[in-house]
Amino acid sequence: MAPPRARALLLPLAAATVLVASTIFLFAAAGASRWRPADTGLPVPASPADFSALPIGVSVTSAAKGKELSFLDENGRPDDPSSGSAAAAEPGRCDPRDAAVRVFVYDMPPEFHFGLLGWAPPSGNGGGVWPDVRGGTVPRYPGGLNQQHSVEYWLTLDLLASSSVAPCGPAVRVADSRDADVIFVPFFASLSYNRHSKAVPPEKVSRDTSLQEKLVRYLVAQPEWKRSGGADHVVVAHHPNSLLHARSALFPAVFVLSDFGRYHPRVASLEKDLIAPYRHMAKTFVNDTAGFDDRPTLLYFRGAIYRKEGGNIRQELYNMLKDEKDVFFSFGSVQDHGVSKASQGMHSSKFCLNIAGDTPSSNRLFDAIVSHCVPVIISDDIELPYEDILDYSKFSIFVRSSDAIKKGYLMRLIKGINKHRWTRMWKRLKEVDKHFEYQFPSHKDDAVQMIWQALARKVPSIRLKAHRFRRSPRSERGSK
Repeated sequence: MAPPRARALLLPLAAATVLVASTIFLFAAAGASRWRPADTGLPVPASPADFSALPIGVSVTSAAKGKELSFLDENGRPDDPSSGSAAAAEPGRCDPRDAAVRVFVYDMPPEFHFGLLGWAPPSGNGGGVWPDVRGGTVPRYPGGLNQQHSVEYWLTLDLLASSSVAPCGPAVRVADSRDADVIFVPFFASLSYNRHSKAVPPEKVSRDTSLQEKLVRYLVAQPEWKRSGGADHVVVAHHPNSLLHARSALFPAVFVLSDFGRYHPRVASLEKDLIAPYRHMAKTFVNDTAGFDDRPTLLYFRGAIYRKEGGNIRQELYNMLKDEKDVFFSFGSVQDHGVSKASQGMHSSKFCLNIAGDTPSSNRLFDAIVSHCVPVIISDDIELPYEDILDYSKFSIFVRSSDAIKKGYLMRLIKGINKHRWTRMWKRLKEVDKHFEYQFPSHKDDAVQMIWQALARKVPSIRLKAHRFRRSPRSERGSK
């Protein structure tokens, strides 16, 4: 027999138990499957015996097997990859659901892209705007220094191939913009600047400026742009002067650039945009066995010495280093076979100077990388391609500009790097040089695929910006 004090405590507890049991019984009698919590409005998970409570879009098969339920996505498509989607691959092509990034490409007139190369749709092409890349024969990009900013050309070719030419890569083109992670704008901005930035009389406006104006009008009229405010659009403007007139209007888009030297911080930044490597001009050193003792030149630089803006340091370093033993520091240009001479010089040098020029970056860095000549980077504001996954300090030397111009500082630093440390960096250069090769069809982890992978890593932040844009009522968007 429990003591009186214990019995007094048990009576209220028993009463409470009876009350809870009665409440549960009443809900069961009323049909618990139709009950929804008033504070959330969420559906009650269905039991295996009754799927009538499942909302439209839930995979019944998945629920019956105990798998996670999948609902419709924001475009009204099943969110469960196993249930299929409108973006599924055609037979013999890559499945967009397996890609790191799904890309929709605007079918813009050829004047914005391959028309700048002199290409035109063949007669009887049914109004098509793209060259047929399946045979491997594509419109040729012009040679010379034009090629160093040809990034948009290689990315566009890769999307057009869409796995019909090359094995599945990280980016796959989709036919419906609602299935895409990003919207690609196929404007060859660098080529437009290089070839058409000067007005031809009697025209008062250059063709490049005219194309940029047309581009802005075209994009802002598209439903895809209106849906995201341009936040999920990708625009390649690799030449520092390209897209000069349109960049402020298109700044919500993701820019693919060489650096931020000529961009206002509110227009372009590392948080929003991508840095892509130049297409190197020097020949890649294939089967390189030229180690430390086989490279007689200690430090090499060939290029323009007198530069404006941040490039003044080149002249200072030239005056300091021109008489140093085992140092080659000379003026060079394309006109005097500079690319060929620079390639030979880098192949026979241990260290190659990469000094800031008119802008923080230059093609010289990537020439040095594929020559396996350890880069010495003197550019305080430089940003580097895919640095979020690539540690440049393992194959490059970084020197602050203020230190580089101190008498004797640079030579002491370079001479203090012993054979063992240099060889370690040289071997790493031979491992990473593939990341800086532009080619068609693209190969695993080459420059084209590395850029797509870098873009894929930005997709969550791109999607966040697009979703936040949709908070605004349509009337407010139109007034902005």
